Amino acid sequence: MAVPRHKHTRSKVGKSRMHKYIKFAHLNVCPKCKKPVLSHTACLNCGFYKGKEVINVLGELTKKDKKIREKQIKEAEKSQKKESPLTMEGLSQK
Repeated sequence: MAVPRHKHTRSKVGKSRMHKYIKFAHLNVCPKCKKPVLSHTACLNCGFYKGKEVINVLGELTKKDKKIREKQIKEAEKSQKKESPLTMEGLSQK
């Protein structure tokens, strides 16, 4: 087994470990259900990725859970429609 030739000081060890820290995950927002999602992954709440359904989330749920999830998705879609940017006509009416 190799033996170090010289003692490494605390500052020397700390400098080498400086870049080895845990970084926060950068989360994006799912455009369909508005839940936080890791980038380049399918949403586990609604099962959509880039506007296409990849995972059939509702097929794996029980009947009661399926109704609750469908209601949440519909509410998210309604709120998304309300938050749509105004057109030139909408701006002139205000």
